[in-house]
Amino acid sequence: MLQLSLAWLGLGPVAASPWLLLLLVGASWLLARVLAWTYTSYNNSRRLQCFPQPPKRNWFLGHLGLVPPTEQGLRGLTQLVANYPQGYMIWMGPITPLVIFCHPDLIRNVASASATVAPKDVHFYDFLKPWLGDGLLLSAGDKWNSHRRMLTPAFHFNILKPYMKIFTKSADIMHGKWQHLVTEGHTYLDMFEHISLMTLDSLQKCVFSFDSNCQEKPSEYIAAILELSALVAKRHQQIFLRLDLLYYLTPDGRCFRRACRLVHDFTDAVIQERRRTLPSQGIDDFLKAKAKAKTLDFIDVLLLTKDEDEKGLSDEDIRAEADTFMFEGEGPSVRLQRGRGLSPTKELGKWTLDHPITPHPPHGPYCEGAVHPLVLK
Repeated sequence: MLQLSLAWLGLGPVAASPWLLLLLVGASWLLARVLAWTYTSYNNSRRLQCFPQPPKRNWFLGHLGLVPPTEQGLRGLTQLVANYPQGYMIWMGPITPLVIFCHPDLIRNVASASATVAPKDVHFYDFLKPWLGDGLLLSAGDKWNSHRRMLTPAFHFNILKPYMKIFTKSADIMHGKWQHLVTEGHTYLDMFEHISLMTLDSLQKCVFSFDSNCQEKPSEYIAAILELSALVAKRHQQIFLRLDLLYYLTPDGRCFRRACRLVHDFTDAVIQERRRTLPSQGIDDFLKAKAKAKTLDFIDVLLLTKDEDEKGLSDEDIRAEADTFMFEGEGPSVRLQRGRGLSPTKELGKWTLDHPITPHPPHGPYCEGAVHPLVLK
């Protein structure tokens, strides 16, 4: 039998069984990976030393928890931007650096760079994959380019214009809630929850043509979206739960799977119902009915769109795009908690604050002057 010398380990000759050789190969591969990973981390750390960074909480957590999702955290974030107007670096744990650009010129350079130079944030986006699938937000390369071209008609002015009535109605419902709270004697209002619900209410009507009345009564679907957003933001701050194997063993992981299943079931049901409608009516009759109602929702556009080869989107692709757009209504709140700023919710919130004062010219300019500096920061 072959003898294998392990004198370098302080051991004598041993029988070279296949299992022992396999163990040595596996240990050597693991050691090589650890050394390569260590060298890469060290090299990245050395190259990123040119970026300033605030004091760490400790060596292990880095800057995790430095900006909590509270008013105090937002004040802390504002102070960070004031201290580092160009940009700064933070550590998400002991080995994951995150560079944050604050100056518009730097942001413009990154935003206009190609995907090979500035790839998407896989550390955060991977957590969204089970929920959002391979939609525009998470896809890349040829698939992203193809779907982006196919979705362009969804943003045509003639399709978006009728949505103004939906926005107005949703905003009126929210303002009615505020007036009711005022009559009850409330003097303070946390607008975050109200604007999130108003935005999701509008999106659900525009994407699915479905009115859940979620601003006035609980909606299981909307509650699941809010829960998913909160769970993703929470997981991003937990070092040990970034591995799927560990995360899905926790109560949060089980809640995430349950909420994903609920959201996917809702979207799948709408897609299947709409697909059953198309063959029975025919595309021409379907479009005439939609034109008469003056609404063509996002699901309609996704079902009707085709690429250059006359190939449409699969049900899985449609679900991914619809879920992505619903996330973008609530997703900005996640980015706010991560210090990344706002987008659609902020703009819709700004429009909502402007909307009720437009019929009152004497007070309009004064209110606009007070509101705009706050929402445009």
